[in-house]
Amino acid sequence: MVPVLLCAFSLPAKAAPGERVSREVAASFKEAGLKTAARKTAPVDFTLPVLNGGEKRLSDLKGKVVFLNFWTTWCGPCRSEMPSMEALYRQLGDSGLEILAVNCAENRREVADFMKTGGLSFPAALDESGDVSGRYGIRAIPTTYILDRDGEIILKITGSMEWDTPKIIAAFRTLLAD
Repeated sequence: MVPVLLCAFSLPAKAAPGERVSREVAASFKEAGLKTAARKTAPVDFTLPVLNGGEKRLSDLKGKVVFLNFWTTWCGPCRSEMPSMEALYRQLGDSGLEILAVNCAENRREVADFMKTGGLSFPAALDESGDVSGRYGIRAIPTTYILDRDGEIILKITGSMEWDTPKIIAAFRTLLAD
């Protein structure tokens, strides 16, 4: 596993601190080596076009657990974590996990070629202008936010991860059941 920077986080949105992350969810992610936030945080809402047509609005995914990942095709750590994201998506997508991989400022063709070559089936959103990435304050990629079914952020990770380890899958199963 690649070393990961785990940190407390804030977003440009000036949301008041939310409710606490459940003890079960926090313990499950801690067991996987990931520290959840003490309190949930409201994300910045956005609507972006997705690679396969249409648009995705983040707030429309409320009710699902959302894996929100900011990435680029040229980023080595991004490329290395994508297969494990695909494995996680294939295992838990039918259980309420939604992956939204927001590509930062590349064009549709580059992203389409990358997704096809990698055999990646999860949705890729196109932030061609970089506006959404900027609103999230993305300074390093990959950066991943995990949102619970209430649509609130419980975890932020900067850096590459192996997302399909048994402990991480167990943590997501706990979050999906919460």
